[in-house]
Amino acid sequence: MKVVIQRVSSASVEINNIIKSKIHNGYLIFLGIESNDNNEDILWLVNKISQLRIFDDTEGLMNLSINDIKGDILIISQFTLHAKTKKGNRPSFIKAAKPDISLPLYEEFIKELSNKITGKVKTGEFGAKMGVSLVNDGPITIIIDTKNKE
Repeated sequence: MKVVIQRVSSASVEINNIIKSKIHNGYLIFLGIESNDNNEDILWLVNKISQLRIFDDTEGLMNLSINDIKGDILIISQFTLHAKTKKGNRPSFIKAAKPDISLPLYEEFIKELSNKITGKVKTGEFGAKMGVSLVNDGPITIIIDTKNKE
């Protein structure tokens, strides 16, 4: 699993010109799932995300977690995070999991993250064409890949 986490002051997702979800002060997370990902990847990643300290304390240092600020999270599924661009100019998505594998893992990721944070977890719609808007606070963007745990 691979995530791109952006610390945001606001973020929203729109489907068919209708806002599905919206948050303030928290994370916008793009989630990419590979064919060989599993529940162990979910648990490791959820633990890492819930404890990640990238919010400013009173001295302006990044010492606070999403739980410390009672922030919300907007999760967007994004298979394109696994794009391979080494050959040619058209990306290959061969490592991205097919929906029969990725959808249950996506749903489990949402469930586990919802249980681990004090704020709300909101989502886009799996497999839908979405418009995502955000105000990146910092800007701060972190990439975490469960294949690089060490």
